[in-house]
Amino acid sequence: MVKKFYCIPACAFLTITFQTPCIAKMSLATDQTALLSLKQHIISDPSHTLAANWTNSSSVCSWIGVSCSLRHHRVAALNLSYMNLSGSIPPQLGQLSFLASLDLTSNLFSGALPHELSFLHRLKFTSLQLNNFTGEIPPIFGHLPELEYLNLRNNSFVGFHPKIPLKSNKPGIPQPKLQFSKWRNSKRVSRQT
Repeated sequence: MVKKFYCIPACAFLTITFQTPCIAKMSLATDQTALLSLKQHIISDPSHTLAANWTNSSSVCSWIGVSCSLRHHRVAALNLSYMNLSGSIPPQLGQLSFLASLDLTSNLFSGALPHELSFLHRLKFTSLQLNNFTGEIPPIFGHLPELEYLNLRNNSFVGFHPKIPLKSNKPGIPQPKLQFSKWRNSKRVSRQT
């Protein structure tokens, strides 16, 4: 009986010891790598904002369009709206595990949205409107438990939107919003719910 009590702390110690390196790998350095990958996928930055500001010589939390949380010191918001950027979204963006807000409104991003965005479990606000994203609206947004706002309007998605449950707010607070464009018989129909 006494041996069992010694075994439990030993197992707990081994579990924590061997899991810590995995947890430690997801850090601000991981966030920086993900954002530098996004920078590499941007083929046009007319104002050279990212080229001049997103560098290894400064903290990712001081980069234009990036906000970090005070509590975790990780990237919590990415706002590159109205910067006239063109390019695609890399899968590495899904490594921003503390991201709560993603706003890429009114740029020229194109291509399909990577499945890895479904790893952004803290994401509450997403606006990808006024870009050139293509393909079907991915069902990844249905796997984001905190999502309260999603705007995919004015892109080149095809087909109908998947079922995307948005997190309910408390009484008295406006209901979550989902905005998208869908196509019926090759005619674009805008719909808001």
